[in-house]
Amino acid sequence: MKKHIVVLTGAGISAESGLKTFRDSDGLWMGYDVYEVASPAGWEKDPAFVLDFYNMRRRDVAQALPNAAHKALAALEENFKVTIVTQNIDDLHERGGSTNVIHLHGEIFKMRGSKDQNKSYEIRGDINVGDKDVHGEQLRPHIVWFDEPVPLIMEAKKIMAGADIFILVGTSMQVYPASGLINYIRPGVPKYIIDKKIPAISYQPNLFFIEKPATEGMDDLLKILLS
Repeated sequence: MKKHIVVLTGAGISAESGLKTFRDSDGLWMGYDVYEVASPAGWEKDPAFVLDFYNMRRRDVAQALPNAAHKALAALEENFKVTIVTQNIDDLHERGGSTNVIHLHGEIFKMRGSKDQNKSYEIRGDINVGDKDVHGEQLRPHIVWFDEPVPLIMEAKKIMAGADIFILVGTSMQVYPASGLINYIRPGVPKYIIDKKIPAISYQPNLFFIEKPATEGMDDLLKILLS
């Protein structure tokens, strides 16, 4: 039986595909205050502004390409069972070849009604003010914003508990509740942390640090895991 690798990824893995992060920019994302474009309060204040922001992000993601780190994670499926839990809203893991991806914070190519969280719709173009779901509610990006619950967090905790090997790639470990998922990994499981700046992590046994960008770090890790 193949060992189960569980991977937790963040914005750092997609940064090398040209998708910008906001973790090092004083609360600004592409020049925007994140609470203006990623919170229920921002949505209530100016839905057109929020929709325009995500319409631009959707175009950015459509033009981006998966990088070597995405492809390296997909390559692991030849020898391991691999589950990726990502904080990213892009689809670069899937386009890179990974077949089992959980999007904690939603997906840029999906939309849903303002009130119905259980029904989502594919979207490749723009969402505009006046676009409605089947219940007549304004459509919004299928994204988990700040101050909203994370529907898949319990599933993610169960996945973490079943890991034989854990890999963390490109996340600052500053966004709750995703930042606490490492605590659900069993103590004896090896934990590989890849980032160009290793995040602060409370003491965990069996930690191995690779302080490099995601593409270089995953290249190093493949050599370790496949040797």
